[in-house]
Amino acid sequence: MNDLEPYRKMLAVALKEARMGLVEGGIPIGAALYTRAGELLSCGHNRRVQQGDPSLHAETDAFRRAGRQRSYGDKVMVTTLAPCWYCSGLVRQFRIGMVVVGESRNFAGGVEWLRANGVEVIDLDDADCRELLAKYIAENPAVWNEDIGE
Repeated sequence: MNDLEPYRKMLAVALKEARMGLVEGGIPIGAALYTRAGELLSCGHNRRVQQGDPSLHAETDAFRRAGRQRSYGDKVMVTTLAPCWYCSGLVRQFRIGMVVVGESRNFAGGVEWLRANGVEVIDLDDADCRELLAKYIAENPAVWNEDIGE
């Protein structure tokens, strides 16, 4: 098993969430919150379209569903796409110690800013994540631009 295999297994949960969001008519971005030991605390997906809530990104959905935690330094936020500035701010605000990114080619988000501020970021550059979102962006550019604040 290579060093990234545990993170790929975590990403599979987030990717399943992204696909659920797409089936619901939403933006296919998924996330999951884990402990560093690999225990799944919660998962979620972007529900902005489905619920008409501009703040309901995948990372915030997973974060909210995890409930209160005493601290977040030992938590891992796994997301199919590099977190936007809003979600990067959530990671920094609560000092989440690690972010595992499915891909950052379609959208780079705040990855470098997170790294510069001491957050460990692993970008898996996953082809399934890339293809899922690239297809969505091509078919729904107006909704995508709204999601990223363009």
